[in-house]
Amino acid sequence: MTDLPPPPPPPADPEAVARQRHFAIGLFRLSGAFIVMFGFLAIMQRFDWVQGNKAKAFGAIMVVTGLFQFIIVPRLLLALFRQRPPQ
Repeated sequence: MTDLPPPPPPPADPEAVARQRHFAIGLFRLSGAFIVMFGFLAIMQRFDWVQGNKAKAFGAIMVVTGLFQFIIVPRLLLALFRQRPPQ
């Protein structure tokens, strides 16, 4: 028996790859905005399960995390996408 190498994968459609990347960046921004809104609701103590100073600390952490995901993560993804062309 001979071992044949697997056939090469079909070439990637650059437009489809661009659409997928755009969709991923949009999802990260949207989820970051929801995390920021959730953090502000926690700061305003709208949840029964977290109240007082704990709510303010928790909300501040959520707001910072959401802002990071809304602003920084899409830029990191763009830099990553520019480095590697679709194969």
